[in-house]
Amino acid sequence: MNDDKPILIPCPNCGAMNRVPPARLGQAPQCGRCQASLFYRKPIALTGADFDQHAVRSELPLLVDFWAPWCGPCLSMAPAFEAAAKALEPQMRLAKVDTEAEPALGARFGIRSIPTLVLLHSGREIARQSGAMGAEQIVHWARLQLARP
Repeated sequence: MNDDKPILIPCPNCGAMNRVPPARLGQAPQCGRCQASLFYRKPIALTGADFDQHAVRSELPLLVDFWAPWCGPCLSMAPAFEAAAKALEPQMRLAKVDTEAEPALGARFGIRSIPTLVLLHSGREIARQSGAMGAEQIVHWARLQLARP
């Protein structure tokens, strides 16, 4: 990321698009509209209504955990994904999509097994990984994928 050019980041609270210089990401930026924090250091839940705001319009990488409430490995990975958010934000946003509640999003991304992590940047899929992982594995995998040319 260019440290001079502000990047667009949607507010997880009201959805407003905010321009934030990359150098200020770690300084707890707030939404210009609702004054809520732009980062909670935990995954946000996305639906079909707000997914593109975070996956396509945002210039911040988005790591999505596609899961379902009946999936044992998904439930066991949930605390690890939450811990990974603390380590990875604000360099990327972490989000969860319940494929049971949002089957269209699961179909859009061709999710065949869960949990599946999909890393997106400006609407483009960078990488995906299926299967439960621990927090350190998630963080290492996500950073490794972002570092790839």
